[in-house]
Amino acid sequence: METGSRKPNARGRGEQLRAEIVTAACAMLDELGDDEALSLRAVAREVKIAATSVYLHFPDRDSLVLAVMAHFNEQMLDAGRRGEAAQSSAPAKLRGLIHGLANHALKYPGLFKVMHESKVNRVIGMPFKQALGQATVAAVQRCIDEGSATPGDAAVIATDLRAAVTGMLSLRINEPDLPWPPVDQQIDRFLTKLVGLSVPAER
Repeated sequence: METGSRKPNARGRGEQLRAEIVTAACAMLDELGDDEALSLRAVAREVKIAATSVYLHFPDRDSLVLAVMAHFNEQMLDAGRRGEAAQSSAPAKLRGLIHGLANHALKYPGLFKVMHESKVNRVIGMPFKQALGQATVAAVQRCIDEGSATPGDAAVIATDLRAAVTGMLSLRINEPDLPWPPVDQQIDRFLTKLVGLSVPAER
């Protein structure tokens, strides 16, 4: 039986309910910053449905957390692609991609923490993150092909770049009181030192 004031979904609207559950869990995890503090019953209360309705879509908390991670990862990738598409040259596209990812992560720090600190990642893995890695490799490869970056293995360079950016974001989120330099300046240094861009990409 549905609880609260929410009306039951019409027949065939199960996917809509699933999306509502994921949306609610995203908001809750962004506030909590810790998936172990999340319960399916709390999510059910937020969506105004019975806990059994959540279990129809997610058999346990880990499966819901994984769905939230996949959703947030796709949102980050979309933000990065928009930043990339807004630029013209290969260096600017790479910078736009990284900035789009970073800005989205900092907009939702709790979700970023869950994405990188949850035990679910270690137990289940996150194969959906491959698309983000592939986008970064392709952007680095364009810089190499254009001659604006130091020749090398694009996959290795992209991995180093992602490690640096991820570490920077995690530190900023977990230690916000430190005297951090501007994000754009730090990313420019990563691009210069790790990718080999001779000058910061155009803004």
